[in-house]
Amino acid sequence: MNAYTIHQQESSYASPWSLGVRVRVLAWELVWTLLCRWTPKPFNAWRLFWLRLFGATIHAAPFVHSRSTIVRPWNLVLHKRSCLGDGAVAYCLDRIELGEGSTIAQGAYLCSGTHDFDHPSTPLKTAPISIGAYAFVGLRALVMPGVCIGAGCVVGAGAVVVKDTEDWCVYASNPARKIGVRRRPTATHDAAAGPANAPNPVHFSDPELK
Repeated sequence: MNAYTIHQQESSYASPWSLGVRVRVLAWELVWTLLCRWTPKPFNAWRLFWLRLFGATIHAAPFVHSRSTIVRPWNLVLHKRSCLGDGAVAYCLDRIELGEGSTIAQGAYLCSGTHDFDHPSTPLKTAPISIGAYAFVGLRALVMPGVCIGAGCVVGAGAVVVKDTEDWCVYASNPARKIGVRRRPTATHDAAAGPANAPNPVHFSDPELK
């Protein structure tokens, strides 16, 4: 689990953010609504252009759906062929990183912020979220602050993930628990299957599942 940062507030009604940050958030919301949300899938490069302009860190060519929601893109890191799907939410009050080839499915929610309910003013607290390479976060699943989703991990539809997950395992339920183990790919591959160590539909080496 990643450590929390507490954002001090004078009261429950006071914002922990400066005026400059709030203006920047508003500008981003206007840009995404007016210039990106209506765009068809082939306009992905256009959406990535605006994400970069607002500070997102983008490696190679990830995919961001026009109907996804990104709060504070300057805290978002997208790696090669990662995907933020239709209706998915990246609530980037803290850093959210999507590893290479990872997928955030329709309606899934990555939430990097919550509150300290033990304090009278319930101050905001945030923690980074990390999605491992080739992981899959399913339909309407929720990933809570500080969680690291392991490489190749599958999070089932509607699951609520409150703790780190293991590599190449399957999780479901609320709170999410491990219900299975995925077969690990070997480095054996052909040109069409992509890079070595990427998920491969034919060649597997996990002895537990043979």
